[in-house]
Amino acid sequence: MNKRFLGVIAFAGLALTTPLAAQELTAWDQVAGWDVMVDPSLGNGCLIQAAYQDGSVVRIGFDQISESGYITAFNENWGDIVEGETYAVGFALDDEAYEGEAKGIYLNGVPGADIAFTNTDFLWDLAKKYTLTLYNDGEEVMAIDLEGSYAALESAVECQEEQ
Repeated sequence: MNKRFLGVIAFAGLALTTPLAAQELTAWDQVAGWDVMVDPSLGNGCLIQAAYQDGSVVRIGFDQISESGYITAFNENWGDIVEGETYAVGFALDDEAYEGEAKGIYLNGVPGADIAFTNTDFLWDLAKKYTLTLYNDGEEVMAIDLEGSYAALESAVECQEEQ
């Protein structure tokens, strides 16, 4: 898989949901270091997923039930996250700064952060960038190299069209 570091992002004006109730994902493709998968629990929403050297996993995808997009990240080292609690986060896409919220979640006992949004155009904006950096309380939490995310997202859209 990737050697990239993981980050999670938020977008101003988010509509928070819980898109990661999924336990079973179905493999669809692999593109540019990202797995393209289908999540039956989200109305067969397609997503891209990457694992990182630090043990983190990030998912970017479509929730067909709530007609929204989402970004989630999990890491066993994030033990301080409380399920259902909302966290203020800041992030930068390349040098462009944003602020938003993330919702604490757990999947198979692993803590994570869930960011959902109704403007799926944001996914394309994200995929055109090179680096994403996450901040909490003004301190850098993580950074992600977005290499390959545009091609992988194009594949996820093809996946979604077939569902």
